[in-house]
Amino acid sequence: MDKPFETFDDFWPYYVREHSKKLTRQFHFVGTSLALACVAGAVFGRKPWLLLAAPVAGYGAAWISHFFIEKNRPATFEHPLWSVQADFVMWGKMLAGTMDAEVERILGEAAARENGASEIDEPVVTDAPTDHSVN
Repeated sequence: MDKPFETFDDFWPYYVREHSKKLTRQFHFVGTSLALACVAGAVFGRKPWLLLAAPVAGYGAAWISHFFIEKNRPATFEHPLWSVQADFVMWGKMLAGTMDAEVERILGEAAARENGASEIDEPVVTDAPTDHSVN
């Protein structure tokens, strides 16, 4: 990371690169789904102890994937709020079936920059939308 992120849109490509392996993203999807199920169970089942299980389920699966699959440090450690937001964006994109294309787009842009394309001389143009909302 060259400089601190100023916006979520600055952070998102970094987050995606840190989740480049499909299995890592699948672990995150399962963890986020389990965390959401814990919250729903706490609210609808009137079992408040499930609120304590939510972060364990969510972060447990995510951190395992970072340490053993991706072999990097979770973004949560340095950017906790943007990381949680990005987790939900990624979860939504996975649910919609668009996350793999998002990873390809961002990794392609990074490769183009590494191969000498500068934003001034040779901008990377894609048709992919940059909307990071969860639909």
